[in-house]
Amino acid sequence: MSTIAPPAPQKINLRRPDIIAAVQAQVLSHYRSDLVERIRANGHILSAGDLTIKLAKEFGFCYGVERAIDLAYAARRAYPDRRIFLLGEIIHNPEVNDQIRRMGIVTIAGKPGDDEINQLRPEDLVIIPAFGTEVATRKKLEEKGCLFVDTTCGDVMSVWKRVRQYSKDSVTSIIHGKAWHEETKATSSQARASGGGHYLVVFTLAETDYVCNYIIKGGNKEEFLSKFKGAYSEGFDPDLHLEAIGVANQTTMLRGETEEVQRRLKSAMIQKHGEIEINKHFRFFDTICGATQDRQDALEKLLQEPIALLLVIGGYNSSNTSHLAEMGEAKLPTYFIKNAAKMESDKVIHHYNLNEHKETETRDWLPSGKITMYLKDAFPFCGRICSIHQAGCCYGARIDQWIDFFTLLKFYGHN
Repeated sequence: MSTIAPPAPQKINLRRPDIIAAVQAQVLSHYRSDLVERIRANGHILSAGDLTIKLAKEFGFCYGVERAIDLAYAARRAYPDRRIFLLGEIIHNPEVNDQIRRMGIVTIAGKPGDDEINQLRPEDLVIIPAFGTEVATRKKLEEKGCLFVDTTCGDVMSVWKRVRQYSKDSVTSIIHGKAWHEETKATSSQARASGGGHYLVVFTLAETDYVCNYIIKGGNKEEFLSKFKGAYSEGFDPDLHLEAIGVANQTTMLRGETEEVQRRLKSAMIQKHGEIEINKHFRFFDTICGATQDRQDALEKLLQEPIALLLVIGGYNSSNTSHLAEMGEAKLPTYFIKNAAKMESDKVIHHYNLNEHKETETRDWLPSGKITMYLKDAFPFCGRICSIHQAGCCYGARIDQWIDFFTLLKFYGHN
């Protein structure tokens, strides 16, 4: 008995010169900042009275984010009368996502249920975000015959390639990341793409140590599975599937932490199997996003300078922005906000508490006296970071859209 194969996804060309020219002009109008250009033209420094703003030389969208935004804009430009849907958020940046919605692009769940899938028609366009999407979700959309606009970041796809190879070689993927994050969900689904692979997601070094101890000494399987509930593949058995492991990661994790996860797991496998046999039981590839690392390195360098406080701006669900805030919190007073409105005045700021996972209020947050403010972009899935700092996470979104620096100047009495 034969079955009818689902229609192959239709390919569309959004790179036509006429579309690209129009899109680039539109993107510039939405995200270019005259204020930033003025600071750059002045040697990356802006001063007014006691307040000095220094703009980092690494600033703006990374290529992956530029591509995702360009393709979303191009889809609307090329198909003005078509229904266009976006799986979740294009990137973790509220300002950018709001702008996408204002263009008439409808957001549906990153992992849409049957009700949302059934609303789609073959002529509809579906945008896959920069984080990618799960294998099962893509298959469902292919079965509907929708047109895809795939903005998945190239760095993310490089991780997928490694994970698929691990799966083919019966190597379990140990993914350093956040099990609940869209990118990690998409990556872990690649381990199951051929049906036989397995994965385990570890978030912290403490979780890594727990896995290492189990590798070396064994332990209570039920306790292990309970501890990592929701972070491993169906059918995963720690007594069977930790014999050969390969490390991968969510691309926006801290490089130093991912390297430490790799080091500890490799050490555990050497203790278990011996140095001579290690290549049969352990693999690792560097899959940290280069642009993410550039921003983290720049912040690390920045934090060595005298800074009054750090202001990180971006989506609260942004992994990259959260890591920048964590780096700042380890060194100095740091405020993580999603937009300029959270700076109520020079006396009150509403900011996100990473430990309590909620927004909180702090009074008398802005120091008095002579202040140097550094501006640095954080961008991937976050935005810019800046130090009094205006640091933020807007992915290149306009600085004067995120923070009206003249408002800050006003706080300091410089009108």
